[in-house]
Amino acid sequence: MKILSAVAVIILFVFGATAQTTNDLSDAEIQGRNLARQLCDSQPAENFTNKGMLEIRSKGITTNFPIDFQAIISKTNWQYVYSVSFAHGFDSKSNFFSGGESITVIHSILEPNQYIYQQWANIQFYTRGRPGVVIGPHGSNNLLGDQTFIWFGQSDFWICDLGLEFFHWPEQKILKRENSRGRVCKVLESTNSNPSPDGYSRVDSWIDEETLGIVQAYAYDAQGKKLKEFYPKDFKKVDGQWQVGMMEMDNVQTGSRSRIEFDLKSEGQK
Repeated sequence: MKILSAVAVIILFVFGATAQTTNDLSDAEIQGRNLARQLCDSQPAENFTNKGMLEIRSKGITTNFPIDFQAIISKTNWQYVYSVSFAHGFDSKSNFFSGGESITVIHSILEPNQYIYQQWANIQFYTRGRPGVVIGPHGSNNLLGDQTFIWFGQSDFWICDLGLEFFHWPEQKILKRENSRGRVCKVLESTNSNPSPDGYSRVDSWIDEETLGIVQAYAYDAQGKKLKEFYPKDFKKVDGQWQVGMMEMDNVQTGSRSRIEFDLKSEGQK
């Protein structure tokens, strides 16, 4: 009986502490946490793949890289995989070379995101008429927290952007309800209470009330100055589910712009 009583006391204490924490929040903060939780737990209906192009405009120079996207659903989680190829071609000895990087974002309900970042390089050569492959400098890393505040594919998209990491921050708040780009939205403020010098201190997201899709988002640096603007565009229904045809990220401090554009039409025709 003493053991049971002790367990009951612990349960009551934890419940009371949780209730007290919730009671300390405003309605806007409670609604913000609930909305962020919905966004974190939203998963695709089925597996799908897309191919497209990553375009980067910086200092008057435009570069394009092929990019692949995969959505993979398992019993315990769902994964989004972005893979970009930087260079490919033939050298003076007719050896084919290529290289690139990928990020796998692993989402699980009520769990933090996991990030697996990989780089690769390979050379396909011919020896005595037989093809072979040499794996060059490569690596794989599991990224956590502030480590995701790094660019992906040399673009203005950070790895944390692709994983929507800011929706996992503890501080979430509904600022207002307003129309944006023809949609009725809730403006969700996600705050990073302890930002790294090169990270985000806050992200404001306009969330479509009907679809829960992001209509636009603004990210602010550690000093509270606007750093980036994000605009997803060209939504299409492909094989029964909505997909984003294009994502644009503008760095307002450097003037650079990155765009990921997928060929949704060809995917839908498969």
